Amino acid sequence: MAKKNKFYVVWLGHVPGIYTDWADAKRQIDGYKGAKYKSFTDRRQAEAAFRKGFESYIRAATTGKTSHLPAGAKNPGTKRRSNAPTTDRIIGRSISVDAACAGNPGVMEYQGVTTSGRKRLFHRAFPLGTNNIGEFLALVHALAFLKNQDQPQLPIYSDSQIAIGWVKKGKCKTTLARNAKTEELWDYIDRAEGWLKQNQITNPIYKWNTKVWGEIPADFGRK
Repeated sequence: MAKKNKFYVVWLGHVPGIYTDWADAKRQIDGYKGAKYKSFTDRRQAEAAFRKGFESYIRAATTGKTSHLPAGAKNPGTKRRSNAPTTDRIIGRSISVDAACAGNPGVMEYQGVTTSGRKRLFHRAFPLGTNNIGEFLALVHALAFLKNQDQPQLPIYSDSQIAIGWVKKGKCKTTLARNAKTEELWDYIDRAEGWLKQNQITNPIYKWNTKVWGEIPADFGRK
């Protein structure tokens, strides 16, 4: 399958602009305090977002306005292919989670961030894992994090329908072998499944609509 092009908007960085290479975009935000950036899969969407500016883009997205969308795009609530529920607009006061994996399996990491400000709330890395496992663990980590923060109703966004399904079933249905290299990861999987058995899920979990909104705020920008 051909690799999809991505467009990286840097609103606030060393040299603001739209970049087609992550390495170039990363140079603009590395070491720049308070950098504002986001990746898109559509050039027109990226250009429209850049013209609006970061604050206007986020405000439009979180209030349901869609002028930042490419021509012909629809709100995600109009028609869905995913079985996982989504929202007709981005709920700004929420958490977004994502995972990245260099290979399958390979070095894997996941993180959770505030949706509106991209503030990192948690992060974990493992020497060997899969992207689906990372997405699953990220969701469970977010649920446990919010329970500890006494925020039982704060929404969580994930762009992985598979992980959302695993969490709802309370089981990480991976085929990754359990051995010395993956024992630490499997320990986390066991703990995550145990947490799901012992706790009721009260936080809404929504599918992030990448096609309409661009990459999820927790995205690592490596796809």
